[in-house]
Amino acid sequence: MNALEALILGIIQGLTEFLPVSSSGHLIIGRELLGIGTAENVTFEVVVHAATVLSTITVLWKEIVQLFTRFFKFQWNEETQYICKILVSMIPVLIVGLFFKDSVEQLFGEGLVLVGICLLVTALLLSLTQIVRFRENKPLNFGRALLIGCAQAVAVLPGLSRSGSTIATGLLSGVRKEEVAQFSFLMVIIPILGEAFLSIVGGECSFAQCGIPVTSLIVGFLAAYVSGVFACKFMIRLVKKANLIWFALYCAIIGIIAICFGAC
Repeated sequence: MNALEALILGIIQGLTEFLPVSSSGHLIIGRELLGIGTAENVTFEVVVHAATVLSTITVLWKEIVQLFTRFFKFQWNEETQYICKILVSMIPVLIVGLFFKDSVEQLFGEGLVLVGICLLVTALLLSLTQIVRFRENKPLNFGRALLIGCAQAVAVLPGLSRSGSTIATGLLSGVRKEEVAQFSFLMVIIPILGEAFLSIVGGECSFAQCGIPVTSLIVGFLAAYVSGVFACKFMIRLVKKANLIWFALYCAIIGIIAICFGAC
């Protein structure tokens, strides 16, 4: 992987991690177009996912500091409850990641046809937020946090957008628009870091043996970080307007194209 390829894939990851169009699906499409091998892909994904985590922390650092400052007062305040809701939302993806990840990968794989189908499902979910008349201003309680977490667990399938699934689920369950995007982005920090750690420990990710130059890894990291900061800020503003129909249209078009190319 040269620096230009790393730049392109880094930008793709940074934008699509937060935009509701599936980062995993777009990385697979980008890898197919650039002819990048699987071993390189795993290592590179760990690097760019770390960059998007840093993007989230950069954009929401005030909220994160406030949460932990109040949390360590060891009182059952709003911040402590919020952190507990994040932990509850992680239960489904933790179960899937620890016990069913290999089964899911073997059953579904990650071909372009699957990516295309999952992008169409993402398009449907995003469209429902514009079609269904849902009742807003419901509190983000533990039940809705768990429901959003289930959406995140299902989104392990490549092409099914994590942010799109969680944001759409939150909106359709009536959670306030102001809360949905922030919760969606904060709840994924620990699962992403945990998955990266397991990939390194399990030997799937090897910086020494992946064959990617250090300069390419740095370029990919910086590209994912900068584009991620932009996309995170953009989505937080956009979700407040609850206007996701254009992303639904985009996912539908890319999904159909991916299915056509994958079937050929």
